[in-house]
Amino acid sequence: MVQFSDIAKQLQLSSKKLILDCPTRWNSTYTMLATALEFRKVFPRYQDRDPGFIYVPSVEDWVKVEHICDFLGTFNVVTNIILGTEYPTANLFLSELWRIKVLLNEKSVDDNEFIRAMASMMKAKFDKYWSECNFLMAIAAVLDPRYKMIIVNYCFPDIYPEAEANTNIVTVKQALYEIYNEYVVTHAATHTAQGEGGQGKTQEIGSSSASGGDHDTGKKIVTGSSLILGHVSRTVDTIQPSKSDLDIYLDESAFICAEGSANKFDIMEWWKANTLKFRILSKMARDILSIPITSVASESTFSAGGRVIDPYRASLLLETVQVLLCSADWVRALHGLKKGSKREKPSHVEFDLP
Repeated sequence: MVQFSDIAKQLQLSSKKLILDCPTRWNSTYTMLATALEFRKVFPRYQDRDPGFIYVPSVEDWVKVEHICDFLGTFNVVTNIILGTEYPTANLFLSELWRIKVLLNEKSVDDNEFIRAMASMMKAKFDKYWSECNFLMAIAAVLDPRYKMIIVNYCFPDIYPEAEANTNIVTVKQALYEIYNEYVVTHAATHTAQGEGGQGKTQEIGSSSASGGDHDTGKKIVTGSSLILGHVSRTVDTIQPSKSDLDIYLDESAFICAEGSANKFDIMEWWKANTLKFRILSKMARDILSIPITSVASESTFSAGGRVIDPYRASLLLETVQVLLCSADWVRALHGLKKGSKREKPSHVEFDLP
């Protein structure tokens, strides 16, 4: 290790050290290979000092490593973006999913047979998993003012077959309006209740100010201004505008970030600043964008180890799994055993559930 480090210093390379990967963690394999690439010139020089070192990668090996790092590097970046915890991620998922799909399409016809075989297998799994449109993912992306419906129209033809893509685009827009209409109903009901409660309060304030003269008869006198103001507040909430918040939002051009500030765009701050303009839609955006797209740790996203339920157990019906779990609880309760007790004998059907 000392000799290897000395050679790296002579070549004025990074002060990093070589690392070993975890066989079940794809991102650790990427990190290992990416680090090894930085010390590519060190290995043959180290072999000159240590004749027992016979593991110097060939030129073909390094070419493969470069291709793999280019391929997995995109996955690594996408994983870190999607699994961020200090910013909303629901609006970012569709664009990064599209990026992966385009990459898989390109690499599945790559000139390198090794990359082509690997990408083709990944593409088959991708198409199987994402064959059904994820409406939350699409609606969250539309609620990003930088994208709106443009992102759905642009990405869906690459993710889905042409006919299916057109159908999904229409369905996403319909679902968007259905959710918005639910918020409109809730908003109207809330403001109607507030208006009824506010009317009595306005009359009371008006009567107290009107009865403050020399002749106080003790009667509550309602002023004309309080009656008109109450009518105005009720009318404003009942009159439907010619265009809804959602129509105005979709008709306006997309928000263009200042040059170099796209990565610093705060979507929640934008909706907060536009609350008065989009009173109902801003509430809808707040609720949807606050949903975390995933709770899986980044190092576990593409992990190949620690399967909780294998394919055989996953084939059980939901009702069957519930019955088995419930039965196990009853048996433990009958014999006074706690879950995980050493006295508990394994049954014929075991689960690796936590």
